[in-house]
Amino acid sequence: MELLKHSIDFAIIAILGTMGFLALLFTLERMIYLAKIKRNLAAFDSAARLEQACTNNLTTLYIIYSNAPYVGLLGTVVGIMITFYDMGKASAIDASAIMTGLSLALYATALGLVVAIPTLIAYNALQRKVAVLVNTYQHLAPALNEAAKAQRTVNQEDADIPAAA
Repeated sequence: MELLKHSIDFAIIAILGTMGFLALLFTLERMIYLAKIKRNLAAFDSAARLEQACTNNLTTLYIIYSNAPYVGLLGTVVGIMITFYDMGKASAIDASAIMTGLSLALYATALGLVVAIPTLIAYNALQRKVAVLVNTYQHLAPALNEAAKAQRTVNQEDADIPAAA
């Protein structure tokens, strides 16, 4: 129990820190990618392929915002268990030690929420951007297809012209 007592805080903080870092990394990556796609919608041949390309890594954000509060809650439960264990081992009950143990245990839940809430906001914002891009693509698809067909025709005609000797 002593090993758990000294290592649980570091483990929970490390897990939540990693989750927060990954959430930030994938959010920035998706924002940059979506900005690039917005300028080049014609590169996609269907709305389904566009949506698939846009939603890469969003599943990871969903997993992080769904599970970060539970990781924090796990830290809280273990912290409370350690506090009760220490109370049982002590011959006299010290209120300040109990309050310190419980406040440290609740710190893990707060940290889980600090990771989850911004990730949820980023996930929903990115989902909205994807929906707008797919909707824009669907409205522009006929014009984009015509332009692509015209470009292929021009390229084909250029290929059919014999080279000057």
